[in-house]
Amino acid sequence: MLSRRHVIADDIRDKISSGRIKAGERLPSEAQLASDYAVSTATLRHALGILHGEGLVEKIHGKGNFVRYPLRRITYLGGGLTLKATPWADSALRISVRTTNLQAHGQLTGLLGVPANSPLTEFLCLSHQGKSPHSLARIYVPHEFVPTGVPAESHCYDVVTAKLAELRPPLAEVRERVSARPPTPEEATTLRISSTLAVLAITRVAADRTGRVVEAALLVLPGDRTDALFTTHHVPHEGTSGE
Repeated sequence: MLSRRHVIADDIRDKISSGRIKAGERLPSEAQLASDYAVSTATLRHALGILHGEGLVEKIHGKGNFVRYPLRRITYLGGGLTLKATPWADSALRISVRTTNLQAHGQLTGLLGVPANSPLTEFLCLSHQGKSPHSLARIYVPHEFVPTGVPAESHCYDVVTAKLAELRPPLAEVRERVSARPPTPEEATTLRISSTLAVLAITRVAADRTGRVVEAALLVLPGDRTDALFTTHHVPHEGTSGE
């Protein structure tokens, strides 16, 4: 027999799929829903948690629970040498960029191969589908490779990355580490996802021809909307027929 939380989740899910509750619509308050289903608030929240994990419902702090619009999928293209090989290629997504100057510390010193407290610039990139956060990336660049005139806040991601590419040395190697893990509390809050939903975490380090790291990126892509595509080109050994 299904538990009450699963029965409630099934009923709300059916109302969403049938259109009785439409995308973008706010659900009744948790107290009202608990009263309607004759359960405790804790049981009702467990039911909503199931729907949060499925990506059907999102909770906006201070406003309530809303039915999500159908999620647009992202395909991460791995193995590229440019910043275009990121999840921002989808023109339907709006991207905001926040620029912050900071000093290298912790994980960043190892990723960039720089001493502690070396000056860096962080580009915090958050994509949105409509009003809903969609994916998150933090890009770190040594301060000397950051052009002047980059605004602290911008909605022109392509302009920012084009300026970075102009000043940055040509890239020769990109290393990518991909893992699935739970989101941190900060990531779950920023992306408005359940803490039980796995994210695809990608650490991307780009180096120039001398081996110097000129960019490191930490990307967080929710698992309910992400595919990763890696293409390997086989080069036959010299002397083989290739047939």
